[in-house]
Amino acid sequence: MPDIALHQLERWQAEVDALATYPERVEAAKRRFSLRNKAKNKTFSVVRRSLTAMCAGARRCGYCEDSAADEVEHIWPKDLYPELVFAWRNYLYACGPCNGPKNNRFAVLPKGSRKPIEVGRRSGTPIKPPRKGTPVLIDPRHEDPMAFLMLDLRGTFLFMPIPSKGSKDLVRAEYTLDILRLNARELLPVARAEAFSGYRARLSEYVSLRQEGAPKVALARRVQSIQGAAHPTVWKEMQRQHQLHPELRTLFRKAPEALSW
Repeated sequence: MPDIALHQLERWQAEVDALATYPERVEAAKRRFSLRNKAKNKTFSVVRRSLTAMCAGARRCGYCEDSAADEVEHIWPKDLYPELVFAWRNYLYACGPCNGPKNNRFAVLPKGSRKPIEVGRRSGTPIKPPRKGTPVLIDPRHEDPMAFLMLDLRGTFLFMPIPSKGSKDLVRAEYTLDILRLNARELLPVARAEAFSGYRARLSEYVSLRQEGAPKVALARRVQSIQGAAHPTVWKEMQRQHQLHPELRTLFRKAPEALSW
C-alpha cells in the first residue's frame, strides 16, 4: 500500500477512535466504511488494487482461493471491532460465498480456555465490547494456514486439521473450516482436484522443456504460469507432500528448483 493511502486510512480510523462511547464508534465504523468503500473513492481504489495484487490467479478469494474476490472483508468484523474498521492489516479480498456466512461471526478463546466463545452480536442485543481472547479464526494475512491444515492430495482434496487433539490450534483449525465451509461446499474439492492436475501438467511440461534445452524465457513462462495460478495452496501441498507421491517425487527430483517456487 502506498504511504498516502495508508495515512488516509489512519486519519479515518482516528476519527472513529475519537468518539466517546463504544456504541458511537460501532455506528460510525459501519456508516463511514459504507460511505467510503466506493469505486470513486481514491483511497479505496488503491486498497482494492493492492488487495487484487495479493490475490492468487485472476483475483481469487483470500479464504477459499476459488471464487472471484469482490468484497473488502474485515477479518475482525467492523461491527465488533470498530478500532480496526480502517486498519489495512485487517483487510482481505474475499468472495460472497465466504464473506456471507462469516459475516459478523467471530469467536475468541478466553485466556486459559480451549472452548471458543462466539462474540458476534445478535440483533436487538446491547451494543457492548466483545469478550477479550485469542481469535479462533485463522488470519491468512498474518498466519500460515498450512501450519494448521493439510490438504489431502490422495483423492478427497479436503482440508484435514494438523494439530494434536485437545490443543487450541485444533480448535482454531476446525472452527475455520466450519465458518468458511472450506470442505462443505461441493465445488471446492473438485476445483482443488482440477488445480492439482493443472499444476502437475505444468510442472511436467517444464521438466520436458528443460530436458530438451528450451530457452530460459520459455521456462520462465512455465514458472510464471505456476506461480500465478489459482488454488496456490494445492501447489504448496504438492511441494510439502511430494515425497509421499511417486509421480510428484519423480517430477521434483528432475526439477528440484521447483520446490522453491
